[in-house]
Amino acid sequence: MGKIESKQPAPDIPKIISTWWERLQKKPPAPTMTIPNMYFNFPTLWGRRESKLPDPDIPSIFSTLWRTPQNPNDFVPLFNDCVGIAAARTQEYLLFLDPEDKFQPSPAALNDIFLMTYITQSSHLHMTDSFNCTTMTKQQRILLGADWVWAVLERPTKNPRIQIAVQILHLPEREGGPAEDIPPEVYTESMQMAKMESAHKNKAERMVDFCASIGNDCYALFLLFGRKGDPGNIYGVLSNNFHAAIGKTKINRALIENFFKGSRYLHTPTGMLQAIVTKRDSDPLTLLIKFT
Repeated sequence: MGKIESKQPAPDIPKIISTWWERLQKKPPAPTMTIPNMYFNFPTLWGRRESKLPDPDIPSIFSTLWRTPQNPNDFVPLFNDCVGIAAARTQEYLLFLDPEDKFQPSPAALNDIFLMTYITQSSHLHMTDSFNCTTMTKQQRILLGADWVWAVLERPTKNPRIQIAVQILHLPEREGGPAEDIPPEVYTESMQMAKMESAHKNKAERMVDFCASIGNDCYALFLLFGRKGDPGNIYGVLSNNFHAAIGKTKINRALIENFFKGSRYLHTPTGMLQAIVTKRDSDPLTLLIKFT
């Protein structure tokens, strides 16, 4: 049998390659994805990778994803941590019992334990730019009645926006002496004159007057290191309206203790601070707080 030859012409290889190349030239441009601070032109058969320097005016995608929101009240949980540790440390000494019944921490020592612990913790947490603590000198404690003042600061000026004047009240059996045992050398002539003018007011009333002179954004907080029937816990009564009672009744420990009669709800330190920072300026506010 003879060989059958194909009638189809031989493929024109150069023409096929030319046609394929023309089609490639007519294809649309390579797909491009643009991301802030980045530019990609994905490599394909018909394109190549390209890049350009980042635009400084466009924020990086990573800085956008990882940016921490600036909450003006972000100091509230930090305050709760600091005051919680300070209260727990102080409570250890409130509950201390000498087996021989010859020794107990003095009120001044308990005050210092609470305040030093709080200041140490707040410094570690770097919260003093938004919420600071100002300790009072002996002279200031005499004139103003406060042991220290907490303040919510405005940003970036750091001016006090809200202030909380704090006075510690101890159980009578723990006092063991005059409530204001101040050395005579502390009294300057001007202080003696100021003391004479407020001689008819006790320490609690002087702090209430101090808060009232600043306005509704200044709160008086009476911190009770123990209550009758519960000497081992720390409580607080806070208000910006104590001045309404001046002239009608005596502001003293008995009045402060009376706030707890029939009370069913006690705020936490976090709840106290949140209530303060969210309150309208002109509204009165009174809270009962448990710190331990």
